[in-house]
This record gives sequence, structure tokens and C-alpha cells, in this order.
Amino acid sequence: MTEEIAGRSADELLDVVDEHDRVVGRARRGEATARRLRHRCVSVRVYDAEGRIFVHRRTPGKPVFPSLYDVVVGGVVGAGEEYGEAALREAEEELGVSGLPRPEYRLKFLYESPEHAWFLSVYEVRCELPVAPQAEEVAWWAFLPEEEVERRLPEWDVVPDGLECHRRLGAWHRARRGAGAV
Repeated sequence: MTEEIAGRSADELLDVVDEHDRVVGRARRGEATARRLRHRCVSVRVYDAEGRIFVHRRTPGKPVFPSLYDVVVGGVVGAGEEYGEAALREAEEELGVSGLPRPEYRLKFLYESPEHAWFLSVYEVRCELPVAPQAEEVAWWAFLPEEEVERRLPEWDVVPDGLECHRRLGAWHRARRGAGAV
């Protein structure tokens, strides 16, 4: 990632939220990260026309989780932006597409680690467009069958919140199948 892109990213204005996801202030992304201020993010699991999952490895210049593999795309929700708007924007940006269907909401949870704290709204979308992921965001990518993703996960260093999204989406789908949903 170039210094210019990293600088713009750090200057992005975010809503700071309380433990109930209510806006209590605003901060620049760099400050929110440095001070572990709770904010909002989105993650989108992307499927291709064959039902394979988009997986990628982040570039070494990413300020958060550099060079790790991820099974979702996404990012921060800008100040005043709705989760659903951010999900579509982030998916289109990272995949390098335009005209993606609106991602479908699945679940939301609070992700916390010693370094990070954010609410994560999780979506899914089917992308039948040819993708051209951003070179400054994505070092490697592929669409892989779910079985292959599961096989590779133990071998990869995976973004921790993306891995948690993957686990929770699996539980969400199992619960829906168990309830008779198709």
C-alpha cells in the first residue's frame, strides 16, 4: 500500500459507538485504532456463480492484519454511513466490480481483542461479475469450494475477525437448515 493510501485510510472519519452500538462520538480511523475506540465494520462473504467462496491474502502494507488470509471482504463503516451501504461499497471496492447485488444481512456481533474493538455486521452476496481485486488491498485471491476452505483454514494465518465471521455464518446456516429453511 502506498503511503498516500495509508494516510487517507487513517484520516477516514468513523462513528465511535458504545456497548449497545449507539453513536457516542467520532474519530479518525488512525485514532480509533490506536486508542482501541469501539467503532463499526462490515464483513461480506462473497460467493461466485458456482457457490465457491472468495478467499484472499491481504497485502503486507495493510495497517490491520497485514499479509493474513481472509474469507470475507469488508472494512470500516464511515461516519454517518449505514451498515448495508458500507457492505456494498466495501465489497465492490475490494472485488473491483460495479453493479453488485445488495449484500444480504446475516448477523452482527461485537469483536474484541486486546488491540481492537468493533461491531461487525456480517453479510453474504453472490457475485457473477468478473472480479479484479484492488492490488493495494489483495495480494492473492481465489474462489474455492467450501470444503477446500475448511481444509486450508488450519494451514493459514487467518484474519481473526474474518475467521469468527466464517464460524458464525456456518452456525447461522446450520440453524436455518435445522429450522427447515432452504
